[in-house]
Amino acid sequence: MAELVVTALLAPSRLTLKLLRALMWSLVFSAALVAAAVYSCIALTHVLCRPRRGCCGRPRCVFPACLSDPSLGEHDFLTLQSSGLRLHYVSAGRGNGPLMLFLHGFPENWFSWRYQLREFQSRFHVVAVDMRGYWPSDAPGDVDCYTTDLLMVDIQDVILGLGYSKCVLVGHDWGGFLAWNFSIYYPALVERLVVASAAPMSVYQDYSLRHISQLFRSHYMFLFQLPWLPEKLLSMSDFQILKTIFTHSKTGIPRVTLHEIEAFLYSFTQAGGLVGPLNYYRNIFRNFPLEPQELSTRTLLLWGEKDIYLEPGLVGAVGSRFVPGRLEAHILPDVGHWVPQSNPEEMHQYMWAFLRDLLD
Repeated sequence: MAELVVTALLAPSRLTLKLLRALMWSLVFSAALVAAAVYSCIALTHVLCRPRRGCCGRPRCVFPACLSDPSLGEHDFLTLQSSGLRLHYVSAGRGNGPLMLFLHGFPENWFSWRYQLREFQSRFHVVAVDMRGYWPSDAPGDVDCYTTDLLMVDIQDVILGLGYSKCVLVGHDWGGFLAWNFSIYYPALVERLVVASAAPMSVYQDYSLRHISQLFRSHYMFLFQLPWLPEKLLSMSDFQILKTIFTHSKTGIPRVTLHEIEAFLYSFTQAGGLVGPLNYYRNIFRNFPLEPQELSTRTLLLWGEKDIYLEPGLVGAVGSRFVPGRLEAHILPDVGHWVPQSNPEEMHQYMWAFLRDLLD
């Protein structure tokens, strides 16, 4: 009898939640169709302007030499205990200090941490992984293999599989989103957290619902909810949309070279190379709405004032969720989204100061 009463009392709340989710998905897919139309025009324009490239991306057969730079570390694979997947990683400085684990964003790979690998290997064991789905790491084809919960377990398995009980966790973009979540659900494994250009998912959700301008900045996320079409559009005209992301004079990575662009594109040009990375986005609305979470891990947050994808107002929203005294945040003037690559010296300066007491 008691169970029936409880069920009856909860029924309105459950119905409201189902209606809210149905409304959310209808809005998401409406926005996805609009984004698809816009990006289709952009992709077709690239094809018409560069007809020799054709409508498909050109698979790269020559491995970029910069990915084999010995100063960045040694390449290896780790088999994860929970899933059995093999993740590729680059490692340097083993035995020199605590583990510093780097998580990259999209459209990047381990190479986005090249400056930090060189900088911190003298005092840390630095490890940059290619996340699940990013070649040459294993890439399951099913969308359900890229839920946040599974990605959290991947990070746990990497830390433990490398022989450590905790780490300094460093993330940017998608890697930053995951680093935030990991510090919330696995706090014992995170000694310090360093995040560039990313907010916790719950903070991002609440902020976006109150600031529609942030949703416009994140318009690409709606396109990525669709099956197969985003992969096709991103690969057209030899991956010109991705190239533009890196090279745009105002929003790209300053001083990026053609060889460095190829280091990122190489993995995406392999068969199915875009499917895994875009499946991250296809799970981003799965747990909507998210509950607010209190943040307590000691954290350094670096944010570009001119980040085209994320508003600076998110920094204040993150701070409002923190236990007092646990967050150190800096908004970098005239800096865009790609902080670890565009402003490595500033990032290193802040990181050394933030981590100094770990090395005393």
